[in-house]
Amino acid sequence: MIRAENLVKTFGAVRAVDGVSFAAPDGVVTGLLGPNGAGKTTSLRMVYGLMKPDSGSIEVDGVDVVSKPQAAQARMGVLPDLSGLYQRLTPREHIRYFGQLQGIPGGELEKRMDHLIEILELKGIADRRAGGFSHGERAKVGLARALVHDPQNVILDEPTNGLDVMSTRAVREVIRHLRATKRCVVFSSHVMQEISALCDRIVVIARGQVVAEGSAEELTALTGKTTLEDAFVALTGVQGEAA
Repeated sequence: MIRAENLVKTFGAVRAVDGVSFAAPDGVVTGLLGPNGAGKTTSLRMVYGLMKPDSGSIEVDGVDVVSKPQAAQARMGVLPDLSGLYQRLTPREHIRYFGQLQGIPGGELEKRMDHLIEILELKGIADRRAGGFSHGERAKVGLARALVHDPQNVILDEPTNGLDVMSTRAVREVIRHLRATKRCVVFSSHVMQEISALCDRIVVIARGQVVAEGSAEELTALTGKTTLEDAFVALTGVQGEAA
């Protein structure tokens, strides 16, 4: 379980995150939805320890992220908004390297690596160097790295951005499997339909603050709208596509 309380982060005069709080239980897919610049990615970066909050607290399975970052990070698998692949390594080498960093024994690591290559449809590129990969190919390799140590908590920042239809279906099936096996999944997405279809709970963030949370049905009922998109616009006051 991931719990964030009153997170604050400023950059100069800009208060990017202004008191964000949310809880993401095990066995639930929790989505972060908000317009560009709302503070979603900054909030996620604080959760997985890339940024330190100016104030507030974050716990992962009861472990404080700020005071015990390595212990907390060992409980998480993270696909950031930029996958940051080593261009001279192949997908197989990326997965193996990250598995070794997590201390997974050789035989078990090879089994997990083969499984991830299979379910994420990486066979065709598994032994090619990552330099020149498409955005979607990089995202799938990044997701495999995030899952190789079988983490209890998974954070995905726009996991299907740039993927083709079949790859998107594969990632969605992975997310459903994680939920079925009682993992905690937190992800943000630009795709309103994806948030509505996959998320059990949705946290709507605007101007660095949580403005509403609940299921898609609860959010539409709260605003008196018939679609999640209309509810989003009503809650955030932003016209156009969510980000």
